Amino acid sequence: MLRLTDFIIDCPDTMELAAFYSAVTGRPVKEGSDEDWAGIKFGEIELAFIRVDDYRAPQWPDSEHPKQFHLDFEVDEIEPEQRRILALGATLQQDFINPEGYGWRVYTDPIGHPFCLCRNKGVTWTDQGPIWPKR
Repeated sequence: MLRLTDFIIDCPDTMELAAFYSAVTGRPVKEGSDEDWAGIKFGEIELAFIRVDDYRAPQWPDSEHPKQFHLDFEVDEIEPEQRRILALGATLQQDFINPEGYGWRVYTDPIGHPFCLCRNKGVTWTDQGPIWPKR
């Protein structure tokens, strides 16, 4: 049986990007992290950052340099978390929040990787799309 152990993100400065995601998630950068490899533990899974000398940032939503991956973070309320992550260096890219306050917003981290803040708790996902909770 396979067991996921790491999710590894290429970057030019491992400690800088690890510090950003450490501040975003409230989890510490793993002891022993350095300029070649840094990590943040989430139980048995590590969000890891590996140094790449010729790093080229994805240009979401451009397909020439596609995003390749993105992280989703579930939040109870979007607005206070958005203020916090923007102050940490994130950039808002696109807003998919519906009038009831559910959905997601797409951001990029300081070096261009996309990630989302999602408010989807209570949403039922169907083949026809999401069914949003009633307020």
